Amino acid sequence: MTGLDRPVIIATATVYLVAVVLVGIWSARRTRTAKDFWIAGQNIGLWTTGLATTSAAFSGFVFLGGPGLTYQLGAGSLFIVVAGGFTAGLMCWVLAKRLRLLAAAREIYTIPDAILARYRSPKASGIAAVAVIVGTLAYLGSQFLALGRLVEAVFGTRELFGEHSLAVAVGAGVVVVVLYSCLGGMIAGVYTDLLQGSLMTVVALAVFIHAIAEGGGVAGIAQSIASSETFGRSFLEPLGRVPLVTAYGFYFVFSVGILGQPHMLHKFYMIDDPRKLKWIPLVVGSTQTLCVLIWIGLGLVVPALVAGGRLSPLAQPDDAAPTYLLTFAPALLAGLVFAGILAAIMSTADSFVNIGSAALVRDLPRALGRTLQRELFWGRLAVVVIAIGAGGLAVIHGDLIAILGTFAFGTFGAALAPSLAIGLNWRRVTAPAAIASMLTGIVFNVGLEILARTGVSPLQPGVLPTAVSLAMSFVVLFFVSSLSSEEPIDEDVGFVMDH
Repeated sequence: MTGLDRPVIIATATVYLVAVVLVGIWSARRTRTAKDFWIAGQNIGLWTTGLATTSAAFSGFVFLGGPGLTYQLGAGSLFIVVAGGFTAGLMCWVLAKRLRLLAAAREIYTIPDAILARYRSPKASGIAAVAVIVGTLAYLGSQFLALGRLVEAVFGTRELFGEHSLAVAVGAGVVVVVLYSCLGGMIAGVYTDLLQGSLMTVVALAVFIHAIAEGGGVAGIAQSIASSETFGRSFLEPLGRVPLVTAYGFYFVFSVGILGQPHMLHKFYMIDDPRKLKWIPLVVGSTQTLCVLIWIGLGLVVPALVAGGRLSPLAQPDDAAPTYLLTFAPALLAGLVFAGILAAIMSTADSFVNIGSAALVRDLPRALGRTLQRELFWGRLAVVVIAIGAGGLAVIHGDLIAILGTFAFGTFGAALAPSLAIGLNWRRVTAPAAIASMLTGIVFNVGLEILARTGVSPLQPGVLPTAVSLAMSFVVLFFVSSLSSEEPIDEDVGFVMDH
């Protein structure tokens, strides 16, 4: 079954997407400067900032990738999201206020800008920009992969285009995202986030309740899965089908690595009043908790339905959410969910092309001692380049959405978390230490991922390359700092670190 068999789904999604496009057009009229394009004019309120942060973190990764990963790995996949409430507070406690105060003291639009201000090193800023570009391509690729899978499910493109279906679906998504992002930049992204973030939290709760009831309640779901030869009792055990080291790796990367995610940290630059940041953990933590319900609900109900013979085994794990919604959910609810996911992917993609374009046309040239004229024009052109590159990566990768998203999350975390989280709180961290830490994170994460895909990884089975990379990055930061002489810090940056 596809969305074409249920016109209400198509109609609901279409109406919602038209609203999103109208937001983009409206935003274009308000996007006049680079500051507007990259940090929304630094004039965004509490709820918009909080919902934009949640939307940037979740979208296709949680709504499509999460249920698919649970279908594949069992309950062990939940180690990725179990720290959600904790990470919202950690992010704000460690970094939010300092980043916003830096943006008030200087012209700071990006995370590499903050690195430059803290360490007074163009080289450190340039390496941070490279990390942002690499992570952006991977994370944006996961969003386009999610979009492609959703288009395939809703519009039935597999029957029309066969083996080229994913490439066609991703290509259509790239075109839409490029037009949307070039129009309104970050203003378009944050106001769409307010719209779709509100919808995401509501529909996630509604889908969770519907799915649990459809599966026969918690006891019925557990019994169906446990008695199945395909899944079995181990599927429901705390580790599911993953080794202990993998589960701990998930938790480590997604709890500590949160401190290096530029697409989320970037939102703190935009809030109009730094005093409102104290409420961000409540907004982000509560909305993320509600959104995760769709991961838990569909991730457990779909295997139960397959085990009970009410649903055929999935051709691909990432089909879990679309298949359930198209087969069991009321048409209006399914339409709202699909619309919310599409809008979430678009707004998250907008966040990524935004920070990626800033790294490409602003941060890298400045690190090399150059400044581009007409930054707004070149920023929009960079959006096109980055989106096409990420779309190509999505088609080539073609694996689980959550796997590509985990690699991207790990790249950001390993490269940026130690230099930001420790560096903005401890004066002893030096520029050489930050540079060494960032290089270690990038090289280890990318290198280990390539080796893992070629089957010659030096790591033991189950060990996450991203977890090793993040740990090594922290070790290198502390080690090099202990060997380096303490460096002077600019007075305004020192003031920010002390308050």
